[in-house]
Order: sequence, then structure tokens, then C-alpha cells
Amino acid sequence: MVFAVEEINQNMTLLPGVNLGYRILDSCARYPWALQGAMSLVGGDTHSCNSTKPVPLLIAAATSTTGIILSRILGPLSVPVISYFASCPCLSDRIKYPNFFRTIPSDVYQAQALAQLAIRFHWTWVGAVIENNDYGRLAIQVFQEEVRGKGVCLDFIETVRRETVVRDVRRAALTIQASTARVILIFCWYTEVRKLLQELARINVTDRQFLASEAWSTSEDLLQDLTISKVASGVLGVAIRSSAIPRFEKFLRSLHPSHRPTDVFLREFWQKEFGCNPLSTDSFKSLLKSLLPPCSGKESLQNMQRPFTDTSLLRVSYNVYLAIYAAAHALHSLLSCPGRDRSTRNNRSTCSSPKHIKPIELLQHLNKVNVTTPHGESFYFQGADIPAKYDLVNWQKTPGGPLKLVLVGLVDGFEPHLNQSAVQWSTGSSQVPVSLCSESCPPGTRKANRKGEPLCCFDCIPCTEGEISNTTGSLHCERCSSEFWSNAERTACIPRQLDFLSFNETLGITLTTAAVSGAAVTSAVFVVFLYYRHTPMVRANNSELSFLLLVSLKLCFLCSLVFIGRPSVWSCRFQQAAFGISFVLCVSCLLVKTLVVLAVFRSARPGAETLMKWFGPGQQRGSVLLFTCVQVIICATWLALSPPEPRRDLGFRGSKVTLECAMASVVGFSLVLGYIGLLACTCLLLAFLALSTIAASMPGFSWLLALWPSSPLLLMGLMERPLGLRLGLQVVHSLTCSRWGSPDDQGLFQDGDIVLGGLFSLRYRPSATDQDFTQMPYYQSCAGLENLPLQYIYAMVFAMEEINLSTTLLPGVKLGYHIRDSCAIHPWATQAAMSLVGGDSSSCNATFLTNYSAMNEEKIRKRSGDKPVPLIIGGSSSVAAKVLSKILEPLYMSYTASCPCLSDRTQYPNFFRTMPSDIYQARAIAQLAIRFKWTWIGAVVANNDYGHMAVKIFQEETQGKEVCLAFIETLQRERIVSDSRRAALTIQASTARVILVFSWYTDVRELFIQLSKINVTDRQFLASEAWSTSSNLLQNPVTSEVARGVLGVAIRSSSIPGFHNFLRSLSPSKRPDDKFLREFWEKEFGCSPNVTPQSPFHKNRLFLKASLPPCSGTESLQSVQNHFTDTSQLRVTYNVYLAVYAAAHALHSLLSCPDNKNSTCFILKHIKPIELLQQMSSVNFTTPQGDLLYFQGGDVPAKYDLLNWQKTPEGPLKMALIGRVDGFDIHLNESAIQWSTGSNQVPVSVCSESCPPGTRKANRKGEPLCCFDCIPCAEGEISNTTGSLHCERCPPDFWSNVEQTVCIPRQLDFLSFNETLGITLTTAAVSGAVVTSAVFVVFVYYRHTPMVRANNSELSFLLLVSLKLCFLCSLVFIGRPSVWSCRFQQAAFGISFVLCVSCLQVKTIVVLAAFRSARPGAEALMKWFGPGQQRGSVCVFTSIQVRVIICVIWLSLSPPVPQADLKVPGVTVTLKCAMASVVGFSLVLGYIGLLACTSLLLAFLARKLPDNFNEAKLITFSMLIFCAVWVAFVPAYVSSPGKFSVAVEIFAILASSYGLLLCIFAPKCFIILLRPEKNTKKHLMSR
Repeated sequence: MVFAVEEINQNMTLLPGVNLGYRILDSCARYPWALQGAMSLVGGDTHSCNSTKPVPLLIAAATSTTGIILSRILGPLSVPVISYFASCPCLSDRIKYPNFFRTIPSDVYQAQALAQLAIRFHWTWVGAVIENNDYGRLAIQVFQEEVRGKGVCLDFIETVRRETVVRDVRRAALTIQASTARVILIFCWYTEVRKLLQELARINVTDRQFLASEAWSTSEDLLQDLTISKVASGVLGVAIRSSAIPRFEKFLRSLHPSHRPTDVFLREFWQKEFGCNPLSTDSFKSLLKSLLPPCSGKESLQNMQRPFTDTSLLRVSYNVYLAIYAAAHALHSLLSCPGRDRSTRNNRSTCSSPKHIKPIELLQHLNKVNVTTPHGESFYFQGADIPAKYDLVNWQKTPGGPLKLVLVGLVDGFEPHLNQSAVQWSTGSSQVPVSLCSESCPPGTRKANRKGEPLCCFDCIPCTEGEISNTTGSLHCERCSSEFWSNAERTACIPRQLDFLSFNETLGITLTTAAVSGAAVTSAVFVVFLYYRHTPMVRANNSELSFLLLVSLKLCFLCSLVFIGRPSVWSCRFQQAAFGISFVLCVSCLLVKTLVVLAVFRSARPGAETLMKWFGPGQQRGSVLLFTCVQVIICATWLALSPPEPRRDLGFRGSKVTLECAMASVVGFSLVLGYIGLLACTCLLLAFLALSTIAASMPGFSWLLALWPSSPLLLMGLMERPLGLRLGLQVVHSLTCSRWGSPDDQGLFQDGDIVLGGLFSLRYRPSATDQDFTQMPYYQSCAGLENLPLQYIYAMVFAMEEINLSTTLLPGVKLGYHIRDSCAIHPWATQAAMSLVGGDSSSCNATFLTNYSAMNEEKIRKRSGDKPVPLIIGGSSSVAAKVLSKILEPLYMSYTASCPCLSDRTQYPNFFRTMPSDIYQARAIAQLAIRFKWTWIGAVVANNDYGHMAVKIFQEETQGKEVCLAFIETLQRERIVSDSRRAALTIQASTARVILVFSWYTDVRELFIQLSKINVTDRQFLASEAWSTSSNLLQNPVTSEVARGVLGVAIRSSSIPGFHNFLRSLSPSKRPDDKFLREFWEKEFGCSPNVTPQSPFHKNRLFLKASLPPCSGTESLQSVQNHFTDTSQLRVTYNVYLAVYAAAHALHSLLSCPDNKNSTCFILKHIKPIELLQQMSSVNFTTPQGDLLYFQGGDVPAKYDLLNWQKTPEGPLKMALIGRVDGFDIHLNESAIQWSTGSNQVPVSVCSESCPPGTRKANRKGEPLCCFDCIPCAEGEISNTTGSLHCERCPPDFWSNVEQTVCIPRQLDFLSFNETLGITLTTAAVSGAVVTSAVFVVFVYYRHTPMVRANNSELSFLLLVSLKLCFLCSLVFIGRPSVWSCRFQQAAFGISFVLCVSCLQVKTIVVLAAFRSARPGAEALMKWFGPGQQRGSVCVFTSIQVRVIICVIWLSLSPPVPQADLKVPGVTVTLKCAMASVVGFSLVLGYIGLLACTSLLLAFLARKLPDNFNEAKLITFSMLIFCAVWVAFVPAYVSSPGKFSVAVEIFAILASSYGLLLCIFAPKCFIILLRPEKNTKKHLMSR
């Protein structure tokens, strides 16, 4: 700071003529001292002897807290504060801190820079250790926001507090060791980091890559610490930017106390460094002389190597330097006077004086500072901040041992510039470490997120066959096109290999061999028959047919070879023809042979002698030929019209595609097969009729073989081997054992025929005691009776007494009980349970046997409480239930253990409970979220199995239901305050308005307190049964605003008739042996109840009298109001009541004797727990309250109450019942709910609003499925539901409306007479027709003139008529197309133009013939072109078009029909005449074109014939226009959309018609009307 001030004072351009001074005080890193020093500087320190000037600006605040304090205090005074080290993002708030500036970037930028490094190096799985303060929490929050959607996840976030750093560091080190994350982000102070790295070195964790914040990335203490060098090697961090200050080192080394005698700081440094007293003032000499020797004067800083003189990396020092320059430039701007060089007083009077600088003026100029430092660095303030600039540093190993700091890059704003090759990673190499939860999915696979885990944790699922992914980390597999298939690696689509039955494969060789063998055998038979052709066997039944049959059979064998090999166009046709003809020839021979046989025997009957004349040899050959010809005709027709062709069978999935002959026409193939089948069936029928003859029986049998169906498949029986399910309970009996330290309390005992055990947590749990495991465990005695568990105990007692009074349930059997207190300590619970099971004897030497002997029975009856119990009701927690169920043989029934793990009958076969599993409450809450469409929910859960299991089940239940968790915060009871504060901040920052809380009520209370502190009162909480009925929360006024509207699940409540009176009637006088009741009485009434001498408490009566006064006997529970006597909502109490009744019904079923056969009954003394277990599994009964109870495994049907916390006029909240849960069904009265908003309006909690109809959802990359954007549907697509995933395309006849919500019928559009284009074309057509008519009239009027009579006037008139028809036929194309208009327009168009072109062609021929005939020897040529021949030629040309091409072929077979052009998108669809046959239309145009081209050619040849008026020239020009128009018509017609294609055709008709009219008749009319003198024969014949 001093150097910068002196440098500025020497600067001639900055603050010229102004001398800057300074006053520097030490704050000693204490906030009060810093505040006192600041006030002293601002106020001028007038109380000291040496009065000083007040300063207008402070350069201060080494910490953010100091910056906040000073800025707050000095803010009203408008005194600017420039900090060089306060980096808290909160200080960027100009509303709170308008006078604060800093030359260090905000922590936001370093967190963003570290996030960018994680993204750059693809570190998607990062751990975080942060300071448990604003610095750490804000940094990690910014980091998470920066990496959101970039595929980077945090594996864990461990917090470190300075006060508990040792414990926190140990926990964080173990977390890092257990984590799979290899990159660890640390936002802590260097002292905490040192302890963390030392702990990691102790447990040998040396393979982690650390990302360092600027708070420790340049710490020399860490770099020089050899104990952590192995752990810290490779650290990559962000550091405050370093810069050199020229001449600063020289300035430092030149410092000497003799030069600065008043510099107290330099004097103290000199004394510390050199151990001597420098030259000083007299006031110090006397004081210091006795302490330090005087300096020699030779001491110097020139050769000193200390951090003070090290200017190689100036970081914070450079920030101070910048702060001075910022202040100087602000002062320069403030003191600058326009026109200062003019020596006028007026100008000087407007300038601020250095002696009268106001802080507020300086503050305004600081906001505008924008300068370049002497080192060329641009510097300005953005609010309070400067542009973010950092160094990227790397800790690298040195040969000497300590680590060194290496500069590897820079951060400029948001862009890190890194020299990656210079980085030495934690692995010791230049290879970038990998930190992933899951490896990137290679090509050929796709990512599948793991349920309930972050997006960075996924599995790689191989693409299915036919699908590929050719990029790393693909989200989806893409299906190959139909002609391609995926390769083995599923990375590329390769062409599918053609597959067909070839001659090279085994099957082809086998079939070829069989076919050739068959042909050879047939040939051999043919040779045999030929050799023996004169024998009777061969000659019988026409040997010619036999030889023909053998030939056809050989053809049948050989035609099968055509089916083998690569199919081609001709092979496909030939194989079907060969197959059909060969088999028909074969069957025809057999049919004729059968007919001959039948006819021979029929002719032997009287009167049938002439029958054989119809079946002579000629008739037989003719019949075979006839039958075969029919098949030939069928095959020829089929193969001509729709032949089979080779085609790939792309419908079959696989890398190979079968090339086969596809039947283009199934009808043709069916006719071929049907005809063969018809002949075969006829032959079979005839052969059957002639079966009595030997000759006919052979064809009959042959056809039975030919038509025999394929053998059916044998049905295979499925044999199932039943698997036996063994259920065994192993009992271990110790032969020698003794009890370790039993509690003094023997509990509450009531004898009976059957004694049931009870285990309750009645008293407060004592303070925890550390056990050293070197001696027997010791626990302090429990104290403090709890009222509610005591109610549970008497619910069990009440149920027992109620059952004992029943005449239908266990008649004649008295139930007893033995109830003990476990004090919520698992060892005590185990001990008490073993006492109940073993009979509570002092030793257990073979006392608990399955069958009790009479001797043991007598021993048991001698002492109360020694009777073993077959069943225990107890276990206030799931942990206790798991422990006891594992170690006990008897049944164990719990009333509050809700862990889903206890439903596993394999592990806990003897466990039952009357409390539903937590699965059901989590599902019920999930159903509420789905019902109210809360798709964006936050979760706060206990950091144990209860919380983790609940949120896991919630996620499973809502999976696929579009419900997402915005966050999951955990609460640890040991650090409940910090966890609750963190969770509260998360809830405040989240957009989720519904918060799910699965935790104990004490944790929830702390969470609500933290929320009330930050005024978060608009959240809707969903409560688990663990806190939904907590009276402590309901009655707490601090949290009432936060907890208003809570909607929760609670254990179902029910009334127990008579229980209220039973509790009120309890008295120690009636139950003298009841120690629990006595203790409650003493606690409630403060007196000692009377005891009898027989009472076990009589021996302690003197002690009790001394401690408490005796009771008067008038005490009663009738007017007592507490949890014990409150029976309005019996929840857990009712579960205990149900457990007793379930046990009683199981015993009743076990002890029941059918038909009074006592031999089969169980004896009360011989009840085995395994027998009771079997009966308990089948319990199904109705309670006295009408509730049906049965066990599903070990669970009861899930039943819950739905509660709502509602405001009362008095202030506290009240609990209202608004519904019930039965299994998976929710019955809810929504109108009774009071929400957190205070109204009946259901709160909305969504990440994205549901997409309205007309849009579809598009998920945002890297965000949950509940966060999406709404994309409007494309034209022609709709979505008519809210939240649609896809837009559906409208049917071809429909189109989407403007809102894309409904498909509306497409409006028919056609070229009509009402629109502009139609009117224009109609006008042009009518005008053409009128002009043609006018020309016709002119020609008729002047028909005798030479101009009209030249070149056959008849053809001219016919041409005019045809041109008029051409103009008029265009009108048929306008208007709504119909069936007949479509046919007529093409017919009219074709006939008119052919007529027109025919006339021109004949006229051209006549002209050409006339001049050719003038040659010698060609006089007879004209006789072929007389008027009759001309008329005939026109008729012939026109008739070909009308009758042959159009009328007969095209319009008869495939006429044009009106059809909507649905291919063109849009709400309007063009109705036009579709060409069903392009061939027909092409023939029409082709024929017109042929005539036009011929006419053009002839006219071109006659263009130079000698004549004054040669019509051939006119025809040539007109035909050129005609051809040009129609050649251009083709591409224009094809490319024109909708009705414009019709307009193009009309335009072509009109253009060509006008061309002919004007080119041919315009010159003639011109001469006739305007140049009549040229209309003479002489003029026309002149050369």
C-alpha cells in the first residue's frame, strides 16, 4: 500500500499536484478492534495527542465478516470500503452494501471455475468436503448449479466445523475412503485441510485427485508438510491471480528503520528479524535498551529470503496495490477540473478541493472507475466486483521431497485456459484421472439409470438386435432401416446378407439329390416300360398315357430344381409355370386313366356299349391336352399381369434377409393351386368309385398318399415336481449357563393356565455409558415413568381380563401375564425376554424343555413369574424386534415395529405384528402425491434405515407416474441442528412446494424451528406416522405457522369399550402387587399408597414413608387428565389390544377339541411354541369392535388414518381426521382439508406446468422427467390431452386446427369459376372461342375468295371448329371435378387437339403434294390427296385417338377419377382428376405429340416452296409454338401443387390454341379485311 501511494505521488499524470498520505492501523483479526480502528480513521482520532485528518476511504476487510461489519456501519456515512480479501458473494448485493468494493473476485467465480474443470475432464462423480459456514455452503451451491444438466453428480457432501474439526475430519476421511469418487472438491480453510490430509495419510488414502479453493491452494504450510506430500500430490486448484509489481522488490529490500524512523511496524519487524534495537527516538531508547542490543547499522534486507521479501507471486499484495490505484483514479476523476489549464477563478471554483472531499462524492466516482494499470491491465468495477481472474495452480513433486506450486493456467471470467500437458496428476503421470460412478456406455449400448440413484449412476444395456448406438454414452438405441441390420457389436448398421436355398448348403444338396434320384428312377421305369411296351401289363389302360405320365413325373422331379438357387425375375416366373404345368399334366394323365377304367367297366353293362366311343385314344389325348391347356392359360394370364418377382423378406428379423419369389398376386397362385387341387380331388373321387378294379385302386392309393396330411405333432406332457417347503425352527438349549446381572425389577406378574409375556419401554432411557468390553456391561437404572407406555401395559392387562371373562373365547382357560420393562435398552430387552422364555430362574440347566415334566411344573408353580411363556408381546422398536425374533424360539408379536425387513418369513419366521409395515405408509403418501398431481416434491428423511427405506419405496411407487424428488436431505440425530439448518436452506431454495418428511418428531421440531427462523411458511408438509400425531409439535406456538396444513399418515385409531372406565378405576389398594401402578401413583399424587404386610413392598415401607407422605385413600384417577387417562385416540394402545386378542384366538384354535375327542386335544401344560406358530399363521377373526384381523405372513392388513393439522381460533393447531387408508385404497374427504395456504385450494408443486393441449412434452437434458419444456405440435399433428408425450398425426382426410388440439376435416379446394384465377382462365377461354367464331364468320363471308379457298377451305373451317372446341374444352377443367367431368375433360381435350393437329397435318401434306406434283412424271400424285382423301385422313387420325386410344382402352379400363390430393400438407386439400393410369394419359399426349411433330417436320420441309402465300410457313411457326408449349407443360405440370396443376394444363391448352389461331389465321384475316387487293388468285399464284 505504501509503495503504491509513493508511486502515485511521483506520477505526473495521476493526481498531479496532489500528495497522497496514509494512515494504517492493525485490527489484530478481531472484529471490535477492526471496528474501533475504522471509526478512528473515519472520525479523525481527535482524542489523541497528535490529531489526524479523517479519511474519505478505507482499504480494509481481510475477511468477509469484517467487510460486512464495516460496510454496514460506514454505509450511512457513505464512506467507501475497498477490500482486498473479502470474497463472500453476499457482498455483491448493492442494496445492502452500496459503499463496498473489492479487488478480489467473488467466490461465485471460483466455484464456477472448478465446475468447469470437472466438466472439461468428464469427472462426473465428485465428492465434496466443505466448511460448515456460508463460505462452504454457498460455494457448493454454486458448484451444483453450474454442473446441473452437465452430467456431474456429487457422491457426498461432508461438512467440517472448526470447533469439532478432529471428529469431522475423521468422518470425512472415512467417507472419502469408502467412496468410489476419485476427485474430491474441498472448500475449507488451510488449517482444516491440513488435518484432513493428515488423516487421509494416516489411513493411507493417496489416490484421490483434490480440487482446491483459493483458501488453501497456495498455502506454503501445506506445500512444505512432508507428512501429507503423498496425499496432496497433484492438487489442482484455483488461486488469486498473481502479478508482478515492478520495483516493488527493490522497494522492500531498501526499507530501513533509519529511513523511516516513525514506522512502528518496520521497527518491530526489524527487532524480530535481526534481534537488535534499530535507531529510534528517545522515547523508545530507554524502554528497549534493556531488552535488545542496539543494531550495528549494517543490517539490511538485501540478501534476506523471507515471505516478506518474496515478490515472485504477488497475490493479495497485488489486490492491495490495485485497491490503491482504484482509489487514486476515483480521486483523480473527482478532483479533475475542465479547463484547469485556464487560469480563471470560475473554473477553479467548480473543482472539488483535496481538503474538502466528501465520501459520497468519492463513492460516486469509484462506481465509474475504468482504468488501465501501469502494467497494462484493464480494471473496472461491476457493481462491487472486478472482472474475475484466477490462476490455475498444480502441486507437483520435487526431487527434494516437498511439493512445489506450478502455474498451469488462467481463469478469465468464465473461461479457464489450461495447459493440460503441464499438469501432474495425483497418479504421478500426465494421464487425467477418471472419476465416474459408472463408466461411459460404449457404442453398442445405451444408458439405463439406476432406480433411486443419481443420473451419473447407470447401467449400460446392450442394444437389442436390429438397433445400434454409434456414440459413447448414448441415451437411446436407434433402429436400423429395413434393409440393414446391426453388426455383432451393435455399433453400425450393415446391409443384410441375402439368403436363399442354394445348391452349396446341406439342405440344398439333400433336396437336389432327392430330385435327381427321383428323375433317374422315373427314367429307369420309362426304359423298362419302353422295353416291355408290347406286354399286356404295359399296354393295358393306354400305354401312351403311362409314358406321358412318366414324362410328367420326371418333369415334376426336375421342376423342383428350379426352386433352388438365387431367385431371379425369370426363375421366379419359370418355377411357378413349370410347377403348375408339370403337376397338371401328371394329374390329367391320372384323371384320364381313371375315366377310361371307369368307362370300360361301365360299358360292359347292357345298353352302354356305345360309351367307349367317347373314350377312344384320340379323346384321351385331347382330354389331357385340354386339362393342361387350361393351366397354361391360367399361368400365362397370371405371369403376364402380376408375375412373382424376387423380393427381400424384410419382415423377418435378423442379419440375413431371405431373397424369395414374392407372390405379387395371391389370386393367381391360388388359381394355380386350386386347379391342381380340383383335378386331384376329381381323380380321387373317380378312383374311389372304381376302387373294385385293380387298375383303379392304384391311382386311388396314390392319391391318398399324395393328399395325406402331415403327421400331427405329439403333445408332450409337462410333469411338475412339487417342491417341498420345509419350515423348521432350531432350538438351542444350553446345558450350563448363568444369568449376567438381571435388573432388580421382576415386572408385573399374574398367574394363569397360560402365561403370555409382555415387554414394554416403560421408563426413560438412562444416559449412555461407554463399555470397554473388559468386564460385564453395566447400565444405570432407568428412572422416570412414562405415561403412554404405561397405558399400553394396562391395555394388555385389560384385554387379558376381558378374555378371561368371555364364555366363547378360551372358555375354562385363564390367561396370565408377565410384563417387564426393557427401558429401551437392547441388552435389557434381551435379558428380560430370556427371563420370560426361561422361566426367570437363576440358572438355566435344562429347565426349559419342550415337554414339561411334573417335577418341573411343581418347581415353576412354587415361584411367581417362573412360568415360561410361549409368546411375547413387545418390542417398541424394529431393532429390538429383529434382535429378539432372531434369538427366541417362542412367538414374538410387536405392536410398533414397522421395518419392512421384518416381513421376511425366511429370516423371521416366528415374528408377527399388529403394526403395518412402513411400505404401506410410504405407498399411501405416494398415492396422495399422485392424486393431487404433486410432481415436484422435496424429501427430508432420517439418516437411518427408516428414512432411506421410506424414500426408496416412495420413489418405486411413483416411478412412471411423473412424480420426481427435487432433493433428498438427511437428518442425523447427533448433529440435528446443523442438518436441520441445511435442510431448511434447501427447502427455502427449492421450487418444490410439497415436502415429504420421514423422521422422528424431535428432528421435525428442530427442522420447523429453523424454517420459522428464515420465515418459510408456505410449504405443504407430508407427515409419516412417526410425527403426524405428536402433541409436542401441535402445541408448539413457534412452529405453528410452518406446520399449518400438515397432511399425514397415522396409525389407525379405535375405541376400546370399557377401557376408559378400567383406567379410571385403577388403584394401588385394589392391586397391591402392581409396582408399576404404585410408582405412577407416587409420581401423580406425590404420596405413598398404603401397602399390606403381604405386599412385596412392605419391607420398603419405612423408606417410602421417609421419602413421601402416605396417601389419604381419597386419591382417584377419575379427574386426572394426562396421556395415561386419555383414551380419545387409541393408536399404539389398540395395537397392543389386538395383539392380545390375536394370541387368544390362536390359543383357542390350538386348544379346541373337534367332536369332543379329548385324545386329540392339546394339554394346557404341553403347549409348544411351534404349534402356536402354526395356529397364529391361520388366525382370522373379528374383534369386539368389528375389525377383521388376519395375518399375511407376519403382517396385518394395512390400515391408517389420514390426518390434517388445522388452525384453531385459540392459536394452537388441532388434529382433524380427514380420511382412512385401507390397504392400497385411500378414502379421503378433500373438502375437510385445510391446506398450508389456509384455504381449501390444493397447493401446486410442479417443476414444469403441464403442457396444454396442442403441445407435447420435451424433457430437458440432464434434468428429471418432471422438468420439461412444452413444444407446440407441428402442422398436421395434434395433442388433445394435457401433458401429452407425443403429437398424433391427423388422418389423411383431416388437418390440425390453429391450436393443434383437434383434427378438422380438410376443406376441399379446386379451381372454381368464382376465384380470380378461374375467372381469368374462363375469360381467356371464352375470348378465344369468340375470336375463333369471329374468324369463322369472316371465312364464311369470304369463302369464295382465293385466300379462303386456297389449301382446301373445308380443312380451314374444320380447323376453326376444332380450335373453338379446344378453347371450350378448357372450361371443362374448371369447377368441381366429378366422375363424368373427369372422363369428359380428357376425352374432349384429346379429341379436340387431335382433330386440330390432324387438320394441320393434312393441310401440310396437301401443300407438299401440290408442289411435288408439278414435277415431271408426278402428275398423278394429287389424285391421292383430293378433298375426299383429305377428309378421310382427318377422320382416320381422329378416330384412332377417339376409339382406340381414349374411348376403348383408357376410359374403359382405367379412367381418371376425382380424388383429393392428400399428399400436399395444409388445411385445404385439392380435389382434382387423378390419373389412374399414367400410361393412358401418356398415350394421349404422345399421340398428339406424334402428330404435332410429324406436322412440324412436313411443314418444315415445305417452308421454302415457291408461293406468294405459302401456308406451310404459318404451320411451321404455329407448330413450333405448339410443341414449345407442351414440352414446357410437362415439368410445370409435375411440379405444380394442388389446383395449380389444373391451371397449368388449362394454360397450355389456351396458349397452344391461341398460338395456332393467331399464327395461321391472323395473317389471312389481315389480308382479307385490311389488304383486299392481295386477296386475288393472281397475287397468290405469283412467284
